[in-house]
Amino acid sequence: MDRSRTDGFFNSVLDSLPQQIAVIDAKGQIDWVNQSWRTFGEDNGGPLDKVWRGTSYLRVCSHAARAGDRDGDSALAGIKSVIHHRKPAFFFEYPCHSPTEQRWFMMGISPLTWRGPERFVVTHQNITDRKLAELKIEEQAILDGLTGIANRRRFDDFLEKEWRRAQRLGHPISVALFDIDFFKAYNDNYGHMAGDECLRRVGQVLKAACRRPGDLAARYGGEEFAMVLGNTENDAARGRAEDIRAAIQSLGIPHDYATEAGRVTASVGVSTIRPEGQSNASAFDLVDAADKALYEAKTWGRNLVVAWRAPESHDQADTLGTKTNAEYDSYFGSAPLVRSSPRKRGTGCTAKGDSRFRGNERSS
Repeated sequence: MDRSRTDGFFNSVLDSLPQQIAVIDAKGQIDWVNQSWRTFGEDNGGPLDKVWRGTSYLRVCSHAARAGDRDGDSALAGIKSVIHHRKPAFFFEYPCHSPTEQRWFMMGISPLTWRGPERFVVTHQNITDRKLAELKIEEQAILDGLTGIANRRRFDDFLEKEWRRAQRLGHPISVALFDIDFFKAYNDNYGHMAGDECLRRVGQVLKAACRRPGDLAARYGGEEFAMVLGNTENDAARGRAEDIRAAIQSLGIPHDYATEAGRVTASVGVSTIRPEGQSNASAFDLVDAADKALYEAKTWGRNLVVAWRAPESHDQADTLGTKTNAEYDSYFGSAPLVRSSPRKRGTGCTAKGDSRFRGNERSS
């Protein structure tokens, strides 16, 4: 086979591959691209019949990095590390979503093995099928198998991230804990299949109430659910918790055992804090406060929302108003909890303490 036929043969082989392939020189300028590279550029808004030879691939990546694309910055650093012989090869996964589909690619660069001037091979391979399969597995690991909403592991991770975001931006963050009233009696009298269906329906109510990226509903354990409300003040959190409580009752799931309403209801505890103003507090303290508020809701008759919040300073720790007949405001600190309602006034435990607070004093 003569030289021209050989070159044509190998170009045809490379043009037949689905991977997008380019050859660049030591300055990052493109010498050659295959048909998949050209087709991808045209299909994604690039000019038809673009002459790729002489285009600076380093400049393309640098432009993306300057535009705020962190993947472009990572790709640029990786390509330079190979060109400057700091690494033998570089591989990098990145998302490249279109308006109509999710896509992921694997970029790679390695030296071209030949006897001519120094060259490097850049490849982009579509790994979307593999990535979607991985995401499905990851999703299964963070979802509750019964209700289909987030599980406890996902809740803990999400809360920690939202806590850090609230610290950084100076935003408030709220947590709500929901407990289905007298669920053991429901299970015992209606059966476990009915109990599972009840949990699923309640879970879907909470899921439907998550309308923002900073919201997450999760099954916290047993008949208890939890909700993170990022960048949400106490009044708004109480209002949303009350809407969800009412929506659960409006499901109309019969419960003729123990509940006054004759249907499934839920007790709710809400807590709110601005992390930047509480240097000694943690996300677990926020859950602890919501847990204590939930205990109060159950103590005061159930099917109620009780809300606690952390004021910006201890001299604001007096009562801050009520929303329903059993809502209280308090704070993180060593002073006694002050609570208020139209019916009663008293003193309870401090808002600090065991961050899990899962004592046997709570009844189902």
